[in-house]
Amino acid sequence: MKLVSWNVNGLRACIRKGFLDYFNQVDADIFCVQETKLQEGQIDLELEGYYQFWNYAIKKGYSGTAVFSKHKPLAVKYGVGDSEREEEGRIITLEYDQFYLVNVYTPNAQRDLARLSYRLDWEERMLLYLKKLDETKPVILCGDLNVAHNDIDLKNYKSNRGNSGFTDEERGKFSRLLECGFIDAYRHFYPDREGAYTWWSYMNKVRERNIGWRIDYFIVSKKLQDRLIDSHIHCDVMGSDHCPVALEIKM
Repeated sequence: MKLVSWNVNGLRACIRKGFLDYFNQVDADIFCVQETKLQEGQIDLELEGYYQFWNYAIKKGYSGTAVFSKHKPLAVKYGVGDSEREEEGRIITLEYDQFYLVNVYTPNAQRDLARLSYRLDWEERMLLYLKKLDETKPVILCGDLNVAHNDIDLKNYKSNRGNSGFTDEERGKFSRLLECGFIDAYRHFYPDREGAYTWWSYMNKVRERNIGWRIDYFIVSKKLQDRLIDSHIHCDVMGSDHCPVALEIKM
């Protein structure tokens, strides 16, 4: 089974920049997107052979997630039961026979860290939610988690220490998640690979010089460790300031 996750930074714009070419070429069983930035009725997307699930933010042109799946889930859930977070359209959970798939667009702490306390509260709620799911069946979490976990996960780690996405608090929450029985799939296969990034600023020549951050992930329950085949970063795929990430797993 192949799963793909991509923060498209506006799906309608990404479609104009080749989204469908990549979507058709990669032929994923499950394709997750974040930051769709649209409301219901603003797009008519024909994806033959795929079920579509959308979580729209109430605020126009903001946030939003979607999942396109070849396999019909047993159940679908939006949010984690907290209405404030559901209003931002950040979470979709699909239940399948063998696992839960959780597609997430994690809130950014913002440049001045004005939303850091909100972000840390979000992390606590997500951890409880994921642990509860994992008690029933294994979890595959994917999406833009808005944190570079370790120094190796961003180019300029010294100058960015303490900045949004690389605070000790955010990194600590990520470490806590892994300590609770989850695996960073990419680092499972490539623990020492440098220059492996998934997001680059739109500033001039930043992406060309690969001055980036790895903030898009597949996180899986340790129960699935023996089923993992490989994890990829498709850094050559354009259309967004993020690139897609992929997971291959035996299911």
